[in-house]
Amino acid sequence: MQSINQNTLPDFRNLGVMLRSLLLANSMGLLVAIAQASSWQDIVGRLVNISALLQPVLLLNLSLLFMLNPWLARLTYKQGAIVVLLLAMAVTLMIYQLGDTLSIYTIGHGNFHSGRIALLGSVIAGLLLIYFRFRAYPLSPALDAARLQALQARIRPHFLFNSINAVLGIVRADPKRAETALEDMADLFRMAMAHDGDLVTVRREVALARQYLALEQLRLGERLKVNWCTENMPDDALLPPLILQPLLENAVYHGIEPLAEGGLVDIKLYRNGNEMHLEMYNPRQEQGSHHIGNKIALSNIRERLALQFNVEASYTVEIGKNFYRVHIKLPYVKESPQSPSSL
Repeated sequence: MQSINQNTLPDFRNLGVMLRSLLLANSMGLLVAIAQASSWQDIVGRLVNISALLQPVLLLNLSLLFMLNPWLARLTYKQGAIVVLLLAMAVTLMIYQLGDTLSIYTIGHGNFHSGRIALLGSVIAGLLLIYFRFRAYPLSPALDAARLQALQARIRPHFLFNSINAVLGIVRADPKRAETALEDMADLFRMAMAHDGDLVTVRREVALARQYLALEQLRLGERLKVNWCTENMPDDALLPPLILQPLLENAVYHGIEPLAEGGLVDIKLYRNGNEMHLEMYNPRQEQGSHHIGNKIALSNIRERLALQFNVEASYTVEIGKNFYRVHIKLPYVKESPQSPSSL
């Protein structure tokens, strides 16, 4: 996933960009049909006629932009915008001329009308570019704010307080173990603060999560049991930083800690084709007092996933009578050889 940049075109390989383009262009077609119709009954006929031209133009344009996306990404915004507008004009004119030859369209004839149709195609493309351009402005600071919020959640006062208490509880009984725990805590915070990019490797995220759980086990002892299943997830797969830890903190604080007997946190990471999956399961009390905290963590992670992956990511939660399950689906992104995300 590329960082959001106001100086680049939208990512035409992103499913969300494609869906928005289709929706907005068809909405414009509907408005044109309404404006041209002489009666409500006339709207449907005009919309069908407009759609007969609009749909193939949209699909061919989006297909070409999908293939040209790597090349467009190397251009400046102005250069890329000119290419997109000219492409839209050429595709619209080509489809219209083909349909006119086959007598498919009834929206006018002649070179003058063909020119207006081609111009209309570039106008629609231009309006879409303007929409994505303005939409990008609030996203970049929003992504930074979401990342900052995640870091703040990572060092919430109650987490720091609990971790310190866990170490203090064994200082006299086992000084050597307490010293090791303090070193682990320092490593944990250093890892959490070290990366300022968009994505980190799975191995880095898992390592940080394991260190966090080791600190919590000092406090909860045998009450906290953890089962990891990561064999089917490539180590070089990339995901947003600090996704696992807030989920684990919620599982421990809202699930395991309120139970006198404790319980098992089950974590599964795996790849399925072009998708990555993260599943987490933990027991919970049927009536608990920690549900508000869960909502805060969920909204934080949902926002970051939406900003980074658009509709290609999903976050589902299943709350049972005595269990809590989270399932996150992400597009599979692989670490490049020169990537600084390595642990």
